[in-house]
Amino acid sequence: LVTAEACDANAALIMNGDLRALQPIFQIYGRRQIFAGPVVTLEIFEDNVLLREFLEEKGHGRVLVVDAGGSMRCAVLGGNLAQLAQNNGWAGVVVNGCIRDVDEINGCDVGVRALNSLPIKSNKKGVGEKHAPVT
Repeated sequence: LVTAEACDANAALIMNGDLRALQPIFQIYGRRQIFAGPVVTLEIFEDNVLLREFLEEKGHGRVLVVDAGGSMRCAVLGGNLAQLAQNNGWAGVVVNGCIRDVDEINGCDVGVRALNSLPIKSNKKGVGEKHAPVT
């Protein structure tokens, strides 16, 4: 199914906000250029402890959408977590923030979208909210 056709066929859902397309600000990473699945959400800021907790669970083809506050000061997803996502059956991770270890992530059979890459690692405090509404 072509994305444009899916949008055309669901114009009413787009108009009322039930269906949205990602803004064209996300870079493509990972071996899966196209991915889809049930969505779970996470809200964090410069801290990836809860992100790891999610990816340690079986993904069952889900997509983890992470609102990392758009931070450009550190990365919340790296190669180890992308490998964990692949091994546990996640379809993909969408990060409103940065990633690191691009070569490692690009070697993983998982889809990743992120604003950009940055080599600085995140904090480890465990602050954030699972299943938070994100936009």
